Amino acid sequence: MLAKRIIPCLDIKDGQTVKGTNFVNLRQAGDPVELGRAYSEQGADELVFLDITASHEGRKTFAELVKRVAVNISIPFTVGGGINELSDVDRLLSAGADKVSINSSALRRPELIDEIAKHFGSQVCVLAVDAKFTDAGWKCYLNGGRIETDKELLTWTREAQERGAGEVLFTSMNHDGVKTGYANEALAALSDQLSIPIIASGGAGEPEHFRDAFTIGKADAALAASVFHFGEIKISELKSYLCAQGITVRI
Repeated sequence: MLAKRIIPCLDIKDGQTVKGTNFVNLRQAGDPVELGRAYSEQGADELVFLDITASHEGRKTFAELVKRVAVNISIPFTVGGGINELSDVDRLLSAGADKVSINSSALRRPELIDEIAKHFGSQVCVLAVDAKFTDAGWKCYLNGGRIETDKELLTWTREAQERGAGEVLFTSMNHDGVKTGYANEALAALSDQLSIPIIASGGAGEPEHFRDAFTIGKADAALAASVFHFGEIKISELKSYLCAQGITVRI
């Protein structure tokens, strides 16, 4: 069995790590370079860096900051925010990213997934999905959760897989920052439908929530931010707990 991955996430705004609840009420969480180095040393399996206002502000991700984080870590590094064309991907890979995460740009122009997969390989292309459970089911959102689209979660992720996405990073906007657990039913539905890895995001508050994301939600990886940034859960202790629960992780 493949080891389950634990992934801290750096949400970046104005060069600083921030964290909110349900995508709003952002507060400072620390220096991204220092946090990245600490997570690499603490045994995180990967690091995700999301420039959360790049698409909304119509600009590119800060490549210099990506470079500064990359030289301080020794784990796989995924970067997202403001990626609209192949030259953006090339620039971030050159800055030290191993993978790129695309969200709004893929919703607006799905062909971008095909282009990235063809030029750089599916393993480089992570489809990030910000979705909210509504009366009409799970709807996908643009621009950091600001604009609802007509795309439905399962339909959109299936299309993305067919186009060449290598992973899906699914964030439940309903669960984000609330710390009551991940959206495990939706995760399980994604896992049953797709053959590519699913990263759970939104809702981690206790070690049990990670366990449930892996067992009930069938996720391949679990991403979290504030519980790591503010020291509520330590990665080494989390992995020891998961091991004791019979879940395969890298120690």
